[in-house]
Amino acid sequence: MIFILTFFLISACASVQVPTAYTRYDIQTKYFTLTSFQKITSEKSVYKIYIEGDGYAFNAHGLPTSDPTPKGVLMREIAFSDPSANVIYLARPCQYQKSKMCEQKYWTTARFSPEVIESSYEAIKSIAGNNDVILIGFSGGALVASLVAVTKKDLNVKKLITIAGNLDHRSWTNYHHLPSLKDSMNLQNYYSQFIKIPQMHYVGQKDEVVPYELTEKFLQNDRLIYKLKNATHNKNWQDIYPKIWNEK
Repeated sequence: MIFILTFFLISACASVQVPTAYTRYDIQTKYFTLTSFQKITSEKSVYKIYIEGDGYAFNAHGLPTSDPTPKGVLMREIAFSDPSANVIYLARPCQYQKSKMCEQKYWTTARFSPEVIESSYEAIKSIAGNNDVILIGFSGGALVASLVAVTKKDLNVKKLITIAGNLDHRSWTNYHHLPSLKDSMNLQNYYSQFIKIPQMHYVGQKDEVVPYELTEKFLQNDRLIYKLKNATHNKNWQDIYPKIWNEK
């Protein structure tokens, strides 16, 4: 079931004006209610699904927060400026709202758990149906998009695009000396299916959160990677905006 809300400011801590062409839909799935903002003007055209990153999962002291709603605006900026016919910004579980399923593990150790991937798939399928989709994931949203693409065969994924994407959470936690995401799925287990999907991965050479070397190591194919010299994890990505907007 989908509930419609009119919403002009996403949150007080990260105010971004939502264009009038977009409507907020809260999508009820088996496990979570996921917040989305949708602009659909041609139902049979490709659906571009922008999947948010991990958000405000940890505070400045490295401790888990009580609310993972993102403070960064990168993904919303790209999505809300995309002139394509059908554009959807899809939040991660427990961002912008709470439910009885919103245990802290779902933005920490279980952020890529089977129930998170299932809920994201259900939301996307309810929006796009059998139409082609382009999945665009930022940071941890890249891994959500990738796992949805490889595990849900009835979703017609035309292309996968990632921005500062964390594709291998085991290598990522090892790199940063962090606890493992023990309740999360591992994309490496689906690598042979994953690499067959048309894809492009945008990485920042100054990204210290998800260093581009981790993406290179996982993909083993530089033709699938586009490096931005001055991009950090959250800044200086403007050069790729038109490239993503032009994806059809």
